[in-house]
Amino acid sequence: MNGTNEFYHSVKLNQSLCKGCINCIKRCPTQAIRVRGGKAVIINEFCIDCGECIRICPYHAKQATFDDLSVLDRFAYTVALPAPSLYAQFNHLDDINIVLRGLLAMGFDAVYEVSSAAEQISEMARHYVEEHRDKAPFINSACPTVVRLIRVRFPSLIPNLLPFAAPMDLAARQAREKAMAETGLPSEKIGIIFIGPCPAKVTAVKSPIGHGKSDVDAVLAIRDVYPRLLPYMKESASDITELATSGRIGVGWGNSGGEAGGMLTDSYLAADGIENVIRVLEDLEDERFSDLEFVELNACSGGCVGGVLTVENPYVAQAKLKRLCKYLPVSRHHLGGTYEQNAFLESSVEYKPVFRLGTNFAESLDKMAQIERLCEIFPGLDCGSCGAPTCKALAEDIVRGDASEQDCIALRREYRETMVRFSEAEKEES
Repeated sequence: MNGTNEFYHSVKLNQSLCKGCINCIKRCPTQAIRVRGGKAVIINEFCIDCGECIRICPYHAKQATFDDLSVLDRFAYTVALPAPSLYAQFNHLDDINIVLRGLLAMGFDAVYEVSSAAEQISEMARHYVEEHRDKAPFINSACPTVVRLIRVRFPSLIPNLLPFAAPMDLAARQAREKAMAETGLPSEKIGIIFIGPCPAKVTAVKSPIGHGKSDVDAVLAIRDVYPRLLPYMKESASDITELATSGRIGVGWGNSGGEAGGMLTDSYLAADGIENVIRVLEDLEDERFSDLEFVELNACSGGCVGGVLTVENPYVAQAKLKRLCKYLPVSRHHLGGTYEQNAFLESSVEYKPVFRLGTNFAESLDKMAQIERLCEIFPGLDCGSCGAPTCKALAEDIVRGDASEQDCIALRREYRETMVRFSEAEKEES
């Protein structure tokens, strides 16, 4: 699944299921969807793979792409990377080892917890923030949707992103190194399989930001793994083999506020849900917050447990994960103030001006003036009947050459009425 396609997206449209309603265009946080010719169209450059359209579409026309379980057959040795949110899907779970042993019984050769890498990043982030307080507040870089949102819409906040890879990526690198050392197999024969909650993680693997290639070879959806895993968990419940390597801090990353809790500071803000995330980013851009050290942002409501590829209600899952964390030690990783070099991003996040209207400043100003003139003509109802989410979005589409004034129903009606009056006046004159 590795690749460098800059605008690869794991959220796809099944046009045969699309009814041309406007639910999706109203909820898309980057206005990346239009309805053209009675069908939705996703603008690749604008999409950040948040999955909101999947969540809101009543016809299931928006779908996530990910691997199926047959991917295990492609490799001589497979390592499962379970996200912490996987543990929150099960009722009455009081031992993570039951899940991990179940994954081995299901067909994986080894397991490596993503929460283990999360715990390491938490410790490194604490030291990093302590050493760079003058650059605070820092924004978490673990949610791929948030990183993509910042790089296309909030470029002034890019320097505030923590320079660490996501726990998934660090876990994948460490798992591969461990598997190669233990088996003697070459890297290409080892499959690192992430079990994740959202399509954004698939995109992060196919089109990484901050590093050239992901060590994750495939991504399975929690909702696919869950029903297959249950019977194996029941079989392994009596086993006493200890496989878990993470504590409360690492597992807590599955919930909103969990990453912030691992920073061990009161000077933080945690927000979840894409609309709330945008509101916080706007306030950060306007410097409305003071004395904040850390800002945790999760695109899904409830955090990763709210991803569209999970099976449990996110708020129920939150409660389950909190209950599970009660039985865990605070942390099982103590780096002693050192940094794992593999934990850092290989390159900085770059601004992508996908919303820029012109190729230069003068052209952009001219197009902005055109947009303002069009907005004065439009009724300002933001009804969506034109296929764009707002009147301003339609005006931008017109200026870009992707739409016309006649797409506005109000203007079309006014034009027809004018033509009827003109025709009647001509008849009277003749």
